[in-house]
Amino acid sequence: MPSAEDTSVHQEPSVVPPTRQDEIAAAGSELIGGPAGRWARFGTGPLTPVRVITLVTIGMFALGMVQKLPCYNWAWFRGTSSQYTHACYSDIPHLYVGRGFADGLVPYLDRLGGDMAYLEYPVLTGLFMQVASWLTLTPSSDPVQQREQMYWMVNAGMLMICAVIIAVCVARTHRRRPWDGLLVALAPALALTATINWDLLAVALTAAAMLMWSRGRNLAFGILIGLATAAKLYPVLLLGPLLVLCWRAGKWREYGSALLGAAAAWLAVNLPVMLYAPEGWKKFYTFSQERQIDYGSFWLLITQHTGRPIDVSTVNTASVLLMIVLCAGIAGLALTARHRPRFAQLAFLVVAAFILTNKVYSPQYVLWLIPLAALARPRWRDFLVWQACEVMYFLGIWFYLAYTTSGDKHQGLPQEGYQVAIALHLLGTLYLCALIVRDILRPEGDPVRRDGADDPSGGVLDSAPDRVALLQVHPHPARHTAPAVQGPRVEWGTAGRAASG
Repeated sequence: MPSAEDTSVHQEPSVVPPTRQDEIAAAGSELIGGPAGRWARFGTGPLTPVRVITLVTIGMFALGMVQKLPCYNWAWFRGTSSQYTHACYSDIPHLYVGRGFADGLVPYLDRLGGDMAYLEYPVLTGLFMQVASWLTLTPSSDPVQQREQMYWMVNAGMLMICAVIIAVCVARTHRRRPWDGLLVALAPALALTATINWDLLAVALTAAAMLMWSRGRNLAFGILIGLATAAKLYPVLLLGPLLVLCWRAGKWREYGSALLGAAAAWLAVNLPVMLYAPEGWKKFYTFSQERQIDYGSFWLLITQHTGRPIDVSTVNTASVLLMIVLCAGIAGLALTARHRPRFAQLAFLVVAAFILTNKVYSPQYVLWLIPLAALARPRWRDFLVWQACEVMYFLGIWFYLAYTTSGDKHQGLPQEGYQVAIALHLLGTLYLCALIVRDILRPEGDPVRRDGADDPSGGVLDSAPDRVALLQVHPHPARHTAPAVQGPRVEWGTAGRAASG
């Protein structure tokens, strides 16, 4: 790879064209005229990368809504099996009635009937659900089915905004790689799972936080992570890898600012509900602890194969211990790797570890990983292999539920077939994790670092020298002076290691 001294602004565009680095992207570009040519101009004209990605995201989201049409028209309201055979299930219309929104009940304050005493979602997600209920402008005298349909439609519109935010944030996080946002926009699992639940709210806040960190706005990152954690628990995990990377780079002040912002934002959202409705507030946490082994987890594979149930307290303890072991391994990798890993790489590994060890894997949980995968391993072949596994799992769980709810018809996928779907999900996620670990150990093979970048999503970590590194053979690579439009450059590989001093 040529160093920055040998590369001028006129020789290399500031935007990295994926069709010149990725054979799948090059093949796919034949549909719109082929790979970018030598004299192509990037980021000019009305169709900038961000605008194209926005339009594609909206288009794919709309296709996902079309896929839900059988349920929207009738399957949600005519028994249970039909919504599974059409693979169009959504929690949203069912919880509109089941969690009291149709009756005007206030989340966390008003007690619900049935087996769920209070809303079992974090506070910011509950607020999102309540706002959607307020925007569902149908008279209470209208049939319940019509109101459920309108509630789902309002939520779909709000979630579409979240999906666009995610794709745009990914496109802007790596300044020279905006087209990586197409990985998010064209992800099949995004279209299929976007309107199952409200996970896109937390994912959008997390993607915005990653963008803020890449721009060096550490407090804003922390505030957004705190808000994301108030919507879903998993975003708080990103503070772990960030701690390790800031420790290695000696960026304690920046990390402290992010941590303070996260704590303040989380408390600002949660404290009022904690004080005025403590029983309702803690329902999410008690429900998470009491929840039995559920669909999609490897724990379910174990119980189905052995025929022996596992006590929920045992699973909770084992899941926590496994997560601790995996996080310790990720931290060890981050501290001992010859070159400091990128933030997005460790973020993906930690969230994937949480998903793999959890006692439940709902099909929409794949949304947590899609933007992180686009930033951590932006190669179309690997991304699509993983997505294919997730699509198979998406179909597998609904067809299995169709099988178990169709009585003597046995319409759908038997237990053995569903176990194959779970295995595909687990193997697909492990496959992407293995590639990311390989990129950390061999940064010259990292698609993001191939053009000489260090950590474009790393913010203050990008191009920062190491302060701490255990068992490090060579210090962090020296940075070559380059034109500001291109950003810092690193010579990876043998030449790069020889150049490090």
